[in-house]
Amino acid sequence: MNAPRTRVQRRPVHGVLLLDKPLGLSSNQALQKAKWLLRAEKAGHTGTLDPLASGVLPLCFGAATKFSQLHLDADKIYETTIRLGTKTSTGDAEGDVLEVREVSCSVGTVVEVLDRFMGPIRQIPPMHSALKKDGKPLYEYARSGETVEREARDVVIHDLELLDMALKGEEPFLRLRVHCSKGTYIRTLGEDIGEALGCGGHLVALRRVATGPFEAGQCVSLDVLEAMEEGQRLSAVQPVDVLLPGFTALNLEGDEASRFLNGVRRRGPWVDCDQVVVYGEDPRALLGTAVVQDGELIPGRLLSPIEIQQILEKSPATEPMLAEQV
Repeated sequence: MNAPRTRVQRRPVHGVLLLDKPLGLSSNQALQKAKWLLRAEKAGHTGTLDPLASGVLPLCFGAATKFSQLHLDADKIYETTIRLGTKTSTGDAEGDVLEVREVSCSVGTVVEVLDRFMGPIRQIPPMHSALKKDGKPLYEYARSGETVEREARDVVIHDLELLDMALKGEEPFLRLRVHCSKGTYIRTLGEDIGEALGCGGHLVALRRVATGPFEAGQCVSLDVLEAMEEGQRLSAVQPVDVLLPGFTALNLEGDEASRFLNGVRRRGPWVDCDQVVVYGEDPRALLGTAVVQDGELIPGRLLSPIEIQQILEKSPATEPMLAEQV
């Protein structure tokens, strides 16, 4: 007779875990592992990283999921290595080799080509991507051997730093640090740079070292998280309002806070502002976001009273891990 399976008792967790996603896992697989380790009830991530990429992946839990959309627009910084002279079907090392060409460019040509990719550029999204066409991810078309029409997208390369390179030898490469806008496909950038150099290329390494205000040095790996004691894991979760950097803070007291939480607009001596984070006083607690227009505070995304109470109580980190038979 099979032993009964056990199910972890979930609990409310509110905040942001800055994860250093490992190679080989999808963003959702990494999210589910972290969610299981924290025993969290609700979780989501702010954008995705390919399984072949590692690095900064902010994971949102509980009330933080209400503000995850705000972070999707954040700039990103990547470090990547482009293998020159070889073009693959996927733009990375996982694809089939389509073409091998000689690398005959000079250092001066490399510098000139990289300058061309600075600033606003247009990219055609790769077929091996999660972007959807008619409700179906492009990679599903690619796996069945289909190529569909894709519209070019406007992105911005804020900075393109050459970290290292080798133009001779058996494996010529460029190693770059790319500061870019949301929606930039680094694989496509690598392929386009290779084509501009006349030799083609594909990515052999990709790591996201920063997204918005979050950097790799602030992140925790799944292995480290798993090795932590129960209480340490919860202490690795940062407050919800780390997702709101640069927002103007505004405090409300008593009935004013209660009315705001009910979605009622408030009037006060406030300067117009598009990004406001509102706190209640006594005790101080995050209530939500708002905008101020003509002296009127207009509620945006709000926490529920239950979420606020749970955050104030700071769910006990040492509660026993109860198991249910299923």
